[in-house]
Amino acid sequence: MEFGCVNGLKKGWCKLKPTDMKKIANKKLVDQSQESSVKVFPGEPYPLGATWDGKGVNFALYSENATGVELCLFDSPEAITEHIKIQIKEVSHHVWHAYVPGLKPGQLYGYRVHGPYEPTVGLRFNPHKLLIDPYAKSISGTVQWHDALFGYNIGDPEEDLSFSELDSAPYIPKSVVVDHLFDWEGVTAPEIPYHDTVIYELHVKGFSCLHPDVPEAIRGTYAGLAHPASIAYLKKLGINAVELMPVHHFISDRHLRERGLSNYWGYNSIGFFAPDVRYSSSGTHGEQVKEFKNMVKELHKAGIEVILDVVYNHTGEGNQLGPTLSFRGIDNMAYYRLMDGRYYMDYTGTGNTLNARLPSVLRLIMDSLRYWITEMHVDGFRFDLASTLARELHEVDRLSAFFDIIHQDPVISQVKLIAEPWDIGFDGYQVGKFPIGWAEWNGRYRDCMRDYWRGADSMLAEFAERFTGSSDLYKGEDRFPTASINFITAHDGFTLNDLVSYNEKRNDENGEENRDGESHNRSWNCGEEGPTENEEVIALRDKQKRNFLTTLFLSQGVPMLVAGDEWGRSQDGNNNAYCQDNEISWLNWDKVDEKLLAFTQKLITFCKAHPTFRRKHWFRGMPIKGIGLEDIAWFLPNGEEMPDENWNHDYAKSLGIFLNGKGIRHMDPKGKPIYDDSFYIIFNAHYEPVEYTLPPEKYGSEWRKVIDTADACVSDDGQVLNPGDSFSVDSRSVVVFRHALEEQKI
Repeated sequence: MEFGCVNGLKKGWCKLKPTDMKKIANKKLVDQSQESSVKVFPGEPYPLGATWDGKGVNFALYSENATGVELCLFDSPEAITEHIKIQIKEVSHHVWHAYVPGLKPGQLYGYRVHGPYEPTVGLRFNPHKLLIDPYAKSISGTVQWHDALFGYNIGDPEEDLSFSELDSAPYIPKSVVVDHLFDWEGVTAPEIPYHDTVIYELHVKGFSCLHPDVPEAIRGTYAGLAHPASIAYLKKLGINAVELMPVHHFISDRHLRERGLSNYWGYNSIGFFAPDVRYSSSGTHGEQVKEFKNMVKELHKAGIEVILDVVYNHTGEGNQLGPTLSFRGIDNMAYYRLMDGRYYMDYTGTGNTLNARLPSVLRLIMDSLRYWITEMHVDGFRFDLASTLARELHEVDRLSAFFDIIHQDPVISQVKLIAEPWDIGFDGYQVGKFPIGWAEWNGRYRDCMRDYWRGADSMLAEFAERFTGSSDLYKGEDRFPTASINFITAHDGFTLNDLVSYNEKRNDENGEENRDGESHNRSWNCGEEGPTENEEVIALRDKQKRNFLTTLFLSQGVPMLVAGDEWGRSQDGNNNAYCQDNEISWLNWDKVDEKLLAFTQKLITFCKAHPTFRRKHWFRGMPIKGIGLEDIAWFLPNGEEMPDENWNHDYAKSLGIFLNGKGIRHMDPKGKPIYDDSFYIIFNAHYEPVEYTLPPEKYGSEWRKVIDTADACVSDDGQVLNPGDSFSVDSRSVVVFRHALEEQKI
């Protein structure tokens, strides 16, 4: 059969039947290793991936349903085809393996995998597509979009049932053999306990790409984050853990690139072992691995942990009409959740779902996690849409194989494990339902605190639960307040500045007619929408930002701050800036609100200095032996303890909270009891000032004001009041009084 060519597509191919396509896809392999001087040994099936041992490289690839695998070696990133093609003959337990002596780190490679092309039953093998190694430790570049990257003919009436013979090698990045050796200089992980952790969510590029004190050549890279100017800023701010938005090598969607946009956030992984090449300043042939390791080392030297935001729930290959880049072509059925063979189950909103029920996928995920811990020295993970990983058939199962394996793993179980406890599938909202050993992004904390400060009807009992660690969600089964990762904002949604400046999202720049992004943001613009010159509105917005920050850091649990919120970063009302790799998303260091930044720095320093706000265990609400006071007590504005009937019917507009510094019930590393100052905190979300009376003397003989969000004060030089004194608390503000430990009897 002859083919004509129209726009790069071969005419007549759609006339072939699936059985004909299967025959062509299974055509006899040519063992080109015999036509070259390259020696090939059988090699070993473990470890998977490409492993250099100093003398050569062992290659191992898992494919259960393939009929043949070719290892393709390239001599340069610009090469449009492989210069050596090796037929892999050894197969052990579905692992295709070979050893090639003489190869060195920096070697570029990929795979062509043969087998049936029958999409209706889930088989999509196509040897015309060069494939990225799922275990590649480094990937040389980014996808250059072209129709050849698809396993079918773009524009064919049969869509993905057609079969493409276009070679994708010129357009797909190559896998790279790496040298794992690295001098860590004896630097070890900070090992910060959860109750002492302050998390700072940031984007590697967005954090430093405009930083004036970072050399231009390394801005927006791993090296830029490791630069002394970056680390000095993080140290002064007071955070001790950075949560990096995805750094696994990812795909920037074709439809975004065609609109002049990109997948800036990176939640579209294709390489679960490879640090993304876009954030490398030092090279693309494995240098990015060493640059990432050096970043971790420098952060660890500064006492800062590194947590990775990881996306194991799906890949960048999309649905049945997506490209064939790696998993789909290696063994579609062995990696994805399929529906009726041809289609993909989609619990993620991205087109596909990895099948974590399968041993091969579980091994991939666990091997990836262990690699980032043992080789890259990271300190933990935040799992994107973690409910998807817990699904057995369709339901989210707390006893799924995914949890069981992690729980028993001696390496993975010892680092920080944080779940985004939801996905878009049925019953996907699983906040509070993850097993012991896990912390969770607490979406109910976010919603409650936003409602409280915007003046919505927020019940007192709900506010109390969220402020004290959400015991209704996490108490029991040996979980603690630190299971709650508290946040007001995250990368997904309004920034803190925009939360108090916009009632409605402004996502027109995304090119989706403002349909994307959450419409119910629980935000309040303080009287005017967007930028304003109204001084009263500006003052109220500034105070609201301080209120949110103060509430976040005074609450029990683990606080998470989003990069730039500490100084008022705005995205101009865009609450879904996933595709904005530009000034909308980047931190603009020329627009820092110095007053807000100073307030945040002092606030974090203050809260870190007082274990009263960093309790490991739950409040008991019971008298402490020998003292006769509870570890926590709740008060009305008149100074009287709150009666029980107030909990169920009162809105939490204004209340006082006593935190007993002698009721921490926690030991230091040497086994000594921890004591602290006691504090009296007043939250007033009312639109008018409220007169308050301090509680009786048994709660404290002298109270010094240390925080007042109305005047941006965090200081030990504040006003001193006595028990029973009255004072006015400004509208929409937080006031904190301290009763010094030395004045208390223990």
